[in-house]
Amino acid sequence: PSQTIHDPAVGSGSLLLKAHDEAKTRTGLDLALYGQEMDNATAALARMNMILHDCPTAEVWQDNVLAGPHFKDARTGALKTFDFVVANPPFSFKAWSNGFDPNNDQFHRFEFGIPPKRNGDFAFLLHMLTCLKSTGKAAVNLPHGVLFRGGAEAAIRREVVRRVYIKGII
Repeated sequence: PSQTIHDPAVGSGSLLLKAHDEAKTRTGLDLALYGQEMDNATAALARMNMILHDCPTAEVWQDNVLAGPHFKDARTGALKTFDFVVANPPFSFKAWSNGFDPNNDQFHRFEFGIPPKRNGDFAFLLHMLTCLKSTGKAAVNLPHGVLFRGGAEAAIRREVVRRVYIKGII
């Protein structure tokens, strides 16, 4: 597979599998699958799901994607970039910055601003944007509060909109 798809909050893998199946049905292409999940038991379930759904080469890694992203470019150490990114991250994740300092993020994911300590919705979105190839596309399910909250989130939202990263909101 020459094209890749990544879910940084893969959970049991159902969204990643659905996106893979949809791409295969529409284009005939078989995408390389990558996922990362914080919870050990859930990551194991995702690996099992990949095998059961005929995607045995899918790579699923267990770790906090914000504090310890696994998929990196071997040459540069930067985050690996993908053709497609899909995610349904945990809504309003309160401990999103545990294990790392977002002010000194080695992957430069927070150049548009640092999300509030107690709400990680934009942390996941910014991670996803950093993981996209320049021609990539992403789909993310976030709570509607990301459209309205002020403070740091308003500044991040303004920059994301200014750069025309958003093609649609459902």
